[in-house]
Amino acid sequence: MSSARDDFLRHLAQTSEAPLGLEITHAEGSWLDARDGRRYLDLIAGIGVSALGHGHPAVRQALTEQARRHLHVMVYGEYILEAQARLAGRLAEVLPTGLERIYFTNSGTEAIEGALKAARKFTGRQQFVAFEGAYHGDTMGALALGGNPVFRVPFGNLPGPVRYLPYGNEQGLDAIDADVAAVVIEPVQAEGGVRVPSRDFIRALSARCTSSGALLIFDEVLTGLGRTGRLFACEHFDVVPDVMVLAKALGGGLPLGAFCARDEIMFTLARDPPLGHLTTFGGHPLSCATGLAALEVIVGERLWQRAAAIGAYLRDGLERLVERGIEQVRGLGLLIGLEFSDAAWVRRFVAATIDRGVIINWTLNADRVVRLAPPLTLTRDEADFALKAIEAALASTSP
Repeated sequence: MSSARDDFLRHLAQTSEAPLGLEITHAEGSWLDARDGRRYLDLIAGIGVSALGHGHPAVRQALTEQARRHLHVMVYGEYILEAQARLAGRLAEVLPTGLERIYFTNSGTEAIEGALKAARKFTGRQQFVAFEGAYHGDTMGALALGGNPVFRVPFGNLPGPVRYLPYGNEQGLDAIDADVAAVVIEPVQAEGGVRVPSRDFIRALSARCTSSGALLIFDEVLTGLGRTGRLFACEHFDVVPDVMVLAKALGGGLPLGAFCARDEIMFTLARDPPLGHLTTFGGHPLSCATGLAALEVIVGERLWQRAAAIGAYLRDGLERLVERGIEQVRGLGLLIGLEFSDAAWVRRFVAATIDRGVIINWTLNADRVVRLAPPLTLTRDEADFALKAIEAALASTSP
């Protein structure tokens, strides 16, 4: 019988020519156990998915209890599923006012697709605006919004039209006019290099969308649910978008996404024609049950405050390493970017840090930036372990 590694290399579609190849056998809290006996501190949390760490007891209990009730029946808004309805209701309580209607999907990318469809149907317009450096997913529509042509061009003509504006530059906002159905933006660009825009820029963007009649869509797939030191990143800017997209941490470790808006926007998908947007598995009862459990922990323990405190502690330690290889440290809460002078150094540094037992990665649209997005439950001792590994990796890879 072949090993899992053999099957992985021979039969699983690869997403790069040199996959990392860590074989994870167990995960608990902030730690991953590999088949070779090594343990790794997970500073990317499954790309922001495992906000409570791995295997949180509340999530495991919710998963077990829902599995005893039922698995899939039909999920797209015709049957009343308690787990789905309870999560929607709880989300509506904590989301900014005006985002009270929720459509569940399998992922953030699919939620972006649903938001784009709703925006076109609601406004009767065709064009979209996105930003240089943006990342919104990899389906054809979401990819069309991507701010890096390296990832768009190989796939030919994509849905659109899409205008790309400079991120954080108020002068470019005049391009948002009466032809634009929606503007899609990350309140902090993650794959774009953990870029944090100014409050003035986001507020000017909101005002421009209002005056032009374009919908403002916030992609909070990574930034939502406590990651940036607020429950939702839009709170940093005192702006409420017309549509908010969530995923990653939303499912508590299981696949789940959502787009959220006011009634009149969302109901455009229910008429002319009815069933204008469907999903087979989005809002699966297991995912909604674990999502509700995770949300209750995040809200009950106010983990965004913990993210702000531990994030500040981690950034302070990293800033002491500036001029020893790292050029700049930036971020909000537990979404942190480390900028280097050279992309090749970043690759060496990431490999050396992983070799020292800490999982990190670089960003797709800014290859000189390393992103950290650890569990919101990260402890100071774990942060100290990470800082020591990062310092040693810097010293060992310095040109």
